Amino acid sequence: MIRPILFAAGLCLGASAVAAQDKPVLTVYTYDSFVSDWGPGPKVEAAFEAECNCDLKLVGAGDGAALLSRLQLEGARTEADILLGLDTNLTARAKATGLFAPLTNRPTHLDVPVDWTDDTFLPYDWGYFAFVYDKNKLSAPPNSFRDLINMPEDFKIVIQDPRSSSPGLGLLLWVKTAYGDKADTIWEGLEPHILTVTKGWSEAYGMFLEGEADMVLSYTTSPAYHLIAEEDDSKAAASFEEGHYLQIEVAGKLAASDQPELADQFLAFMTSATFQSIIPTTNWMYPSVFSQDGLPAGFETLITPNESLIIPEGKAEAIKDEALAEWLAVLSR
Repeated sequence: MIRPILFAAGLCLGASAVAAQDKPVLTVYTYDSFVSDWGPGPKVEAAFEAECNCDLKLVGAGDGAALLSRLQLEGARTEADILLGLDTNLTARAKATGLFAPLTNRPTHLDVPVDWTDDTFLPYDWGYFAFVYDKNKLSAPPNSFRDLINMPEDFKIVIQDPRSSSPGLGLLLWVKTAYGDKADTIWEGLEPHILTVTKGWSEAYGMFLEGEADMVLSYTTSPAYHLIAEEDDSKAAASFEEGHYLQIEVAGKLAASDQPELADQFLAFMTSATFQSIIPTTNWMYPSVFSQDGLPAGFETLITPNESLIIPEGKAEAIKDEALAEWLAVLSR
């Protein structure tokens, strides 16, 4: 009887394999932290696959700017159906590639701090850039960029490269928005305090946690992770007098997608209560659609910027080039 049982088992396994192969595959390019074990990816994948009868394939491909660069290299031959992880500083550049399709159904129930009129990209979360520090090691954090410049010579920060990282680009535009033509002077003052410039956020934050730097460029919401996930209240974001630069993260459908209807279904899923409830305690950002239950306990302890800074997407690309040239000129000396 062993052989018939094994044969039957083989038939079952074969049928399961065929069934799995029959499922449509939706490929989403996103940033590395999104697909990490502690990021939103695993929960998003399980939740969407439970309702789509499909295989959701999440591919980590660096930070936001690196994502777009990869897509530009692949062009219309890309395997991606959706790109998830750009922000409003990159959307104009993304649209100019001609690789994205318009939204089929524009959402009408968003809770983002701006009037959202974009017909190509869907916002799924938002937050403010900030410098994070350890309260046990720094009792009097700087309260402005000028305060940061005036910190002792051995005071070090870690930042990200604006050419590959969306937080790095956010810092570039934060300084430019706050100081305009004097931005290069701010960078000259900051340069001695920059320990290193990493390719992406994960590397920079890891260095900070290892104690290699006094502060790291991250988000006002980053301390919520330590408080909620680790029951550690030692991390905080410094509140800057200039205000804080707003980041709105978005996703868009590729025009060359071979699963356009499934891509539309996923985009609609991104504004659902299921997806949005995952964001605060996995991506550690504010959801673009607030739940009636409110934010998780701990978010009320976070700083609130005294001013929200943002450059409209149509102007961000032009200002970015000037700001990047200033940044490179100072840091290459």
